[in-house]
Amino acid sequence: MGSCLSVRIKAESPLHDGTVSSASIPPTPKSQDEILQSCNLKSFAFNDLRVATRNFRPDSVLGEGGFGCVFKGWIDENTFTAARPGTGMVIAAKRLRQEGYQGHKEWLAEINYLGQLSHPNLVKLVGYCLEDEHRLLVYEFMPRGSLENHLFRRSSYFQPLSWNLRMKVALGAAKGLAYLHSPKAKVIYRDFKSSNILIDSDYNAKLSDFGLAKDGPADGKSHVSTRVMGTYGYAAPEYMVTGHLTARSDVYSFGVVLLEMLTGRRAVDTNRPQGKHNLVLWAKPCLTSKRKIFKVMDARIEGQYSLVGAVRAATIAVKCLSTEPKLRPSMDEVVEALEQLQDLKDYGIVRSESVKRHHDIK
Repeated sequence: MGSCLSVRIKAESPLHDGTVSSASIPPTPKSQDEILQSCNLKSFAFNDLRVATRNFRPDSVLGEGGFGCVFKGWIDENTFTAARPGTGMVIAAKRLRQEGYQGHKEWLAEINYLGQLSHPNLVKLVGYCLEDEHRLLVYEFMPRGSLENHLFRRSSYFQPLSWNLRMKVALGAAKGLAYLHSPKAKVIYRDFKSSNILIDSDYNAKLSDFGLAKDGPADGKSHVSTRVMGTYGYAAPEYMVTGHLTARSDVYSFGVVLLEMLTGRRAVDTNRPQGKHNLVLWAKPCLTSKRKIFKVMDARIEGQYSLVGAVRAATIAVKCLSTEPKLRPSMDEVVEALEQLQDLKDYGIVRSESVKRHHDIK
């Protein structure tokens, strides 16, 4: 559900002159009525959600993105009507900003996908509200917020994730993406990033925000041709250049997020020194070297992992970040590699002497 620090932007393809306009986006294949009738979701009254969120009070805001603000609220588990704060079921209600056609299309796409797909590593969409000009989505509440907050926000509430928890979150997110790419779902996520990975109370990762998701290629085609949209720093290079979207585009984005987890740095950070703004360009040369890898690892998890574990995780990231899409692994292969990483006998063993020695190398 994102945060105020992560705003989705439309990326401009070199093949197109100027920014992407909402009018250029092809229409969804299903009508609004067909989507709403086929989804297995609760239809909420606007007044119930207004009361549940205490009139959308500012102190109820959980986050904000390109879609709009997300508010914390409470509803009765049986009647789904508004409940007193602290009672019933906790929800996260995402309210669409009322201006813009593209926002409505994303709202409808979210219902189309999450209303019909179900997996432990996808956030659960409880229902929606379509009343007059009001459009909202109602999700299960994810108490630990987004991966982005845990990696980059400095506060007492969001503690830095340990190495073991980072790898658990990485595996959960990979499983969610693998499910989307499976023959059962055939979905290209298109906006995989740390702010769209939510974490529950047990640190299970769940993918959220399906507003830019696309059906995978059909009729023997190798890709979906579409306007380039997503978030700078995460989009695959071939997609940025050609607009050709494949499941391997998502794999590249996963590699970027895994690199964020290893380094504790954002995909793009213009506050860093010149030459270090782009995380992939800065870190990738160090990931294949046992002597250099500790130069880019997050200092906050120093001593929590072994050299073998760090190299294995970095190798997965490097493969996902291959500039040639065909050389990237499938998400099923990524899941298998991360599972093997967690099964390492020396996984997570403190190697403080090794860490210090490699940090001392200039």
